[in-house]
Parts: sequence; C-alpha cells; structure tokens
Amino acid sequence: MPILNLGSVNIDHVYDVEHFVRAGETLSSRGYQIFAGGKGFNQSVALARAGAKTFHAGRIGQEDGWLVERLQTEGADTSHLHESDTPTGHAMIQVEPSGENSIVLYGGANRTITEADIHSACAAFSEGDYLLVQNETNLIAQAIQTAHDRKMRIVFNPAPMTSAVRNYPLNLVDLFVLNETEAEGLTGETDSDATRQKMLAQYPNAAVVLTLGSKGAIYCDAQALHHESAPTVDAIDTTAAGDTFTGFFLAELMQSNDPAKALHQGCRAAAICVTRTGAADSIPHLKEL
Repeated sequence: MPILNLGSVNIDHVYDVEHFVRAGETLSSRGYQIFAGGKGFNQSVALARAGAKTFHAGRIGQEDGWLVERLQTEGADTSHLHESDTPTGHAMIQVEPSGENSIVLYGGANRTITEADIHSACAAFSEGDYLLVQNETNLIAQAIQTAHDRKMRIVFNPAPMTSAVRNYPLNLVDLFVLNETEAEGLTGETDSDATRQKMLAQYPNAAVVLTLGSKGAIYCDAQALHHESAPTVDAIDTTAAGDTFTGFFLAELMQSNDPAKALHQGCRAAAICVTRTGAADSIPHLKEL
C-alpha cells in the first residue's frame, strides 16, 4: 500500500551550543553542520527506510536538486516534488548538551505549493491509499479535502502547531499523530488521559497517537488503547525523533494493521534516532531495529 507525503523539504543549519541563545545575547557555536531536513523530508526518509512505498510531494528551490537525489537514493518517488522560484526552506537549529533543540524555520519553497500540485499528486492514488501531511507547507486544508474526496486515508501531524490548524477540516482526518505540545494546542489539555478522551470526543471517527518522549507513546481509537514504553538510551540530539517515530509507525501500520506493533516499531526507531546527531541522517534503517 503506497503513501503520499505532502511535506516540507528543508536545509538544516545545525549549531552545537552550550545553551539556547537568550534575548540580546551573542553566543559562539562549538560546532556547525548542514543536513537535509524538514519534517516532510524526514518523514519520507523514515517511511522509506522502514520499508513503505513512499511518494513525496512538495516544492524546493531551483538550485537544490541534491535534495531530490537524496530522496531518490532513499527509495522515495519524487515525481510530485517540483521546483519553485522561491529558495528552498531552511531551519536554524540550536542543539544543547542535553540533546534538546531550538529551531527557527523559514518556509521558503514549501509555502509555494499550488492546488494543481495537490490535485495532480492525489490523482495518482486510489481509495484506501494514505496521505500524510504536516504543517510546514501551505494548502493543508485543500490537501486534506482532496484526499478525502478520493477516499484516501488521511494522517495529520500538526507540526508546528499553529492557530490555523483549527480551521482545517479536521473531521476528515483518519489518524492524528501528536506530541504533547501539539496535543495541548488542539485540546487545551496537558494530561495524556484527558487529551486522549477529548480528542476521541471531538473526532470520534479518528484514531490518535500521542508521542510522550521518554515516556513512550499511546495509540487510541473508539475501540482500543495501547501504550508502548520508550527504550532507555543516552540521548544526544532529539532532532527528527518524532519524524522517525511517525515514519516507522505508519510503515508498520500499513503493513500489519496492528497499532500495538506499530507503536513498538516507532518507539524503537525513535530511540535509535536520538543517539545520533542530525535530522534525516540520524534515522535508522529497518534492519537496525
């Protein structure tokens, strides 16, 4: 079963710092690296490495064809990834010694997707195929509606969480993948049990995955509830951990239709990811699990 990922493609500029920069402060970086990234890109890499038949749709700047080649090398189809006159999106990422990160994001070409792009991409898919969207591109609402019209299964990861998300046709979403910040933004709740109950009350036809960092992850729908603990590891960089989880969770769910097994795979993959630096480069391959 194929999955279409309408998602961002970024160039990540990663700075190794003693602490996050404070207002008015100039801070010297202890290291600097450049990586391919973006939530969409990372999730496509994770999906492909987890064995899913992955198609990536989106836009990049005209001078960054190496990003297309990178996705192709990973095994993702890029026939729906087009060039834009606007520069490729990029992120400035600070990583402190604990592994936590702070990110400034420029949308760039990711914000130039057209309705024609969406209709053309979705037209290549059939009933029951998957659409994955995040919140780093434009026209999210149109993508959800178009995929719904084609009876695709819609997975939404509202990252980063913004006020605009509440205006999307969320009643059409089949599966929400939320971290604690995104879950609070949608429900106003900080407790995972309260979040779960409120999400199911608001969207009774959807399933919900809550990622809880070192506490693991939860899957719930109207009939089932599963919890998976996170393996204990020494984290050095949490960049792309959520994207890794999403890719491996979905790949397993599409293959086995077993949410508990999918949670297990997602948590194991994310645990490996946080022991490495970088974004897409830190995502494991299936054989490593």
